[in-house]
Amino acid sequence: MALLHIRAPYGATPTATSKCLCGRDRSAIGRRKVLALIADHTAHRDVCPLRTTQEGRNAA
Repeated sequence: MALLHIRAPYGATPTATSKCLCGRDRSAIGRRKVLALIADHTAHRDVCPLRTTQEGRNAA
């Protein structure tokens, strides 16, 4: 459901894109921001509305 694409050519500025079927679409340029996006992408897997189950939730 989620895709993380990282480009880090030798001698060039790294870039990354994080996309998910839930509508998430984020990008980063530069080493520090790419590393932060990787961490954010990993955390998103735990809170993505498409991955969380409805079991155990109370009805509205």
